Amino acid sequence: MLFSPKGALRFWQRNVFVFRSIFPEALAVNFIEPVIYLLAMGFGIGAYLTTLGGLPYLTFVATGLICTAAMFGATFECTYNAYVQMYYEKAYDGAITTPLNVEDVVVGEVLWGATRSVLFGTTFLIVIAAFGTVRSPLALLIPPLFFLSGLMFSVIAMAFTAVNPSIDYFPFYFALFITPMFMFSGIFFPLDALPAWVATATWFTPLSHVVSLSRALALGTFETRHWADLAWIVVVTAALFPLPVVLMRRRLVR
Repeated sequence: MLFSPKGALRFWQRNVFVFRSIFPEALAVNFIEPVIYLLAMGFGIGAYLTTLGGLPYLTFVATGLICTAAMFGATFECTYNAYVQMYYEKAYDGAITTPLNVEDVVVGEVLWGATRSVLFGTTFLIVIAAFGTVRSPLALLIPPLFFLSGLMFSVIAMAFTAVNPSIDYFPFYFALFITPMFMFSGIFFPLDALPAWVATATWFTPLSHVVSLSRALALGTFETRHWADLAWIVVVTAALFPLPVVLMRRRLVR
């Protein structure tokens, strides 16, 4: 995979310029939904289940939900938005007729997905901090974590987008991949409360490791075992990074 850092940056800048004109709509799609879950679960169920694992239930849920804001920011960018640019607007075709190549376009798109992950995740982090659920200055390391996890979610989403024959198939991606992670990644209840085989299966899902790390950083409970979560994210991101480039090249270069 050969790409020019300058070329990837140019495509990233293009997305920044486009985003400035749709910021309110993007904020509504990627940010408001996690806030609704925070209010419904944290204050709704939290009124009956006051503590969980020694934590107020609102704190437990909030420190997990920040990851979903980051995940959705990257995922929406590299699924629906990327597909519209590629298929309807022909922005990718136009870009590769310039000095940019497919690698520059894909890497630039992935970097922009990670940037959106930081933007939405950090905004939500500020919101939960206002509720008093952030207890440690280690929370300052959460935005860099969002960038790293944003790369991972963007790479996975771009790989699906590269082979997706129609925009109508994206609901399958969300229903079969994103939603199960959202429900079974330790956001709403501890994974050790699940049957052993389910807990083992969830360990292989990307979001569970991000939730584990963000909660530890927000609460100041980071331990040696959390390095394994970080290593998992890095290894998976590095291993999958060439995949969307190869698949997108096959689709765009005929």
